[in-house]
Amino acid sequence: MRIRLNNNIGNNVKHILILAIASFCLIMGQDDFFEPGYSIGGYGELHYNRAQTGDDEATTTLDFHRFIIYYGYNWTEKWSLKSEVELEHNFVADGEGELELEQAFVNYHTEKFGLQAGVILPSVGLINEYHEPPLFVSVERPEYNKYVIPTTWFGNGFAVYGSMSGLNWRVALMEDMEGEGIGAGIRSGRGKGYKTTAYDWVKNISLNYTGIAGLRMGGSYTMNNAPINNNPDSTVSFGLAEANLKYDANNIYAVFEYGNISYENNPGGYTSSGGYYLDWGYNIAGLVGLEGKLMPWLRVSDYNRGTTDGTVNPDKHYSIQRFGLTYWPISNIAFKFDYGTHKTESANDKKTLINVGVGYNF
Repeated sequence: MRIRLNNNIGNNVKHILILAIASFCLIMGQDDFFEPGYSIGGYGELHYNRAQTGDDEATTTLDFHRFIIYYGYNWTEKWSLKSEVELEHNFVADGEGELELEQAFVNYHTEKFGLQAGVILPSVGLINEYHEPPLFVSVERPEYNKYVIPTTWFGNGFAVYGSMSGLNWRVALMEDMEGEGIGAGIRSGRGKGYKTTAYDWVKNISLNYTGIAGLRMGGSYTMNNAPINNNPDSTVSFGLAEANLKYDANNIYAVFEYGNISYENNPGGYTSSGGYYLDWGYNIAGLVGLEGKLMPWLRVSDYNRGTTDGTVNPDKHYSIQRFGLTYWPISNIAFKFDYGTHKTESANDKKTLINVGVGYNF
């Protein structure tokens, strides 16, 4: 007895068999289906800034602060190149503006383990690695992330990283800082990959947890015996300890960062510096029938750039209060407004700041 299938049933069986074989091959040998290719991205931001101290005449500036292009290439599913070039303030001439290679590294990545080699970023704070304008609410980056954590901090080096069950770790070894540039903070000690030394290496160890939707919390420790004028026998030692927390879900936005830097042989005579900032906001777009996200927010911050044996230098101690309104029509574009005050402890008058900006990433 012979059983014959009609053409439609036979074709369906063929299609099912082909799909099953293709799925099996895809599961058993991913590399057979991988095609090398490149990716392009970037971000940028335009800022209007108005500042006035006491009864002094106000200053206003309009600045396309940053224009960044990302370029990446994937050789295989595990091996890739990632890079980032930044132009600040539209041009570079006569000591103004900056053109920088902020990232350029070979990356090996699996689900649980990876390594990087080239120009990399240390994992310190929330913004140093992830600093695209739609990721923070204010027009300018928080001052904490400039003078306590010197965002954007990058340099030549190596890193290994991994993750398991929402727990992420990373260890990085990078070029030495420049000891002669360290004083009221470590920002001016960044070598930025230009003819840097590796006598002691910057050691950066970080850990964070992202196992709860919308929540990230973690911290890091970074240390270096930074040579003064490239002399390994004369150094400035520092250790930067920081903790951070961010929650962005259920219409609630909350950020807290705290950091402290301890010094030995600081050229400015300081033994420590540090501070914190706290952001709180709430997405009201749904309450007003608006698509996207609309968030009024508040920031409180206090930081110092120089303390000697527990005594804060009043010229280097700052307090900040700021509130603002940020609108994301889509997640990649943010329109921002903020107003607030900046007070130096030793000054009689506060500085009043009004900022308006737009930022994007892609």
